[in-house]
Amino acid sequence: MNSGICTGRTAVVTGAGRGLGRAHALALAAEGARVVVNDLGVAPDGSGAAPGPAQQVADEIRARGGEAVAHSGDVATEEGAASLVATALTAFGRLDTLVNNAGFLRDRMLVNLGEDDWDAVVRVHLKGHFLPVRHAVAHWRAETRAGRTPVARVVNTGSGAGLLGSVGQANYAAAKAGIIALTLVAAAETARYGVQVNAIAPAARTRMTERTFADTMAVPADGGFDAMAPENVSPLVVWLGSASCAGVTGRVFEAQGGRITVMEGWSPGPTADHPARRTPAEAGETARALLAVARAPQPVYGAR
Repeated sequence: MNSGICTGRTAVVTGAGRGLGRAHALALAAEGARVVVNDLGVAPDGSGAAPGPAQQVADEIRARGGEAVAHSGDVATEEGAASLVATALTAFGRLDTLVNNAGFLRDRMLVNLGEDDWDAVVRVHLKGHFLPVRHAVAHWRAETRAGRTPVARVVNTGSGAGLLGSVGQANYAAAKAGIIALTLVAAAETARYGVQVNAIAPAARTRMTERTFADTMAVPADGGFDAMAPENVSPLVVWLGSASCAGVTGRVFEAQGGRITVMEGWSPGPTADHPARRTPAEAGETARALLAVARAPQPVYGAR
């Protein structure tokens, strides 16, 4: 583990005790990164907490010859996010890459979705991205002002649910859409400090997806290519977390199996200008005319 595109770099991965985060942490270490493995150790719905998952992955990295430390703090709190960055600096003397991945689900149809379930999911996903980014960027800004401009990378975890919507996941979809917007703003604001910020929208078999998408998440019985294995997503994450992706920032990538897609997001479609204020009827007539020549939106996941 002493050579690779992340040799000499220190990476932090949140939610790295299982699933995608674990795969990312192992892949980063395999490419030479020293890794801070963060995981609160909660159940799929966010209940409970245990240090075991983070420690187990850190131990696994070390058993493979890499360098890693565990961090079991809650990154959706000021204290947890600050200690996450501090752990990297204390253990390895630097921070180069932040991979935000922590999250859980509390799926309900919109009319059955309680306020607590909304707040909990938005908190862990959106706030759990914002606070680590803010603390990491504060460190990189200080480095830049001290004349040591870093080659820093942030990889955020969005979702197809945040790009297209997902039936029964209003809280999750809203949080993931917020993460995409956060990524775009962070990329624009932090470039001056040597930071590149990108996001992925992965599709893989994890604790969060195996129940919802059981029919499409099964391991191939014939032993063939497992398109839904979380390890398939990690190579892109490793590249985005390395110096090799110079010049790539403010981008969103879908990743599943062997497929990588650059998402192009919102862009202006058909437009009609008018020299004066329209009446409601005129506005409606114009809107219908524009919709008639506009591209149809992609369907919401789960919609019939």
